Amino acid sequence: MSEYTTYISNLTEAESPLIQEMENFAEENRIPIMDRNGIDTFVGLLRIQQPKFILEIGSAIGYSAIRMVSSIKEVSIVTIERDKERYESAVEYIERSGYNDRITIIEGDALLMDEDLIPARQYDALFIDAAKGQYKRFFEKYSKHVAPGGVIYCDNMFMHGAVLIPDEELPKRNRTMIRNLKEFTTWIMGHPQYETSLLPVGDGILIAVKKRDWGFPAFEGGK
Repeated sequence: MSEYTTYISNLTEAESPLIQEMENFAEENRIPIMDRNGIDTFVGLLRIQQPKFILEIGSAIGYSAIRMVSSIKEVSIVTIERDKERYESAVEYIERSGYNDRITIIEGDALLMDEDLIPARQYDALFIDAAKGQYKRFFEKYSKHVAPGGVIYCDNMFMHGAVLIPDEELPKRNRTMIRNLKEFTTWIMGHPQYETSLLPVGDGILIAVKKRDWGFPAFEGGK
């Protein structure tokens, strides 16, 4: 933890016992959730945006969904998780949080599931935090559910520094994932239908604002 992060941490209120329990559970069971610096920045951005409806791809144990609804009074979230054990943990934590009336969790593979299972509406924000090598596919499938002027957020854009390592120096099992993530980053940063920024916060947060004046034909750039 940097000196600046420590300084900020000392100025902020302690998280609820449930949030602290979730953070400990995730660390003990090697379940990836946003780090404190990343989630605090993300929630701050959402407070500025004030979305009413958020679609989340990748619930894990429900940590980010609970942090979002606890910070934004009017928001409702639909979140999707494919891992059965994580889904069951998320259901339990969401029920314990008391926010189960504002968080709808769906068990399924977001890339394979029927989109009719998702409540039909225009979402103000889409949060992608699932398989990193599939970000472009998630984006292409679900961005149409985001209203013009809405925002698409993606976490782990730096993959703990792996995007800075030459391809040949990466473990072979990770090369395709990191290559796909870097290609997605190049693609979306150059996409004319979005205003996109990449923040060096946490593990890298990408913010893509959908322009209001586009009909959104297919974009093939950045390949």
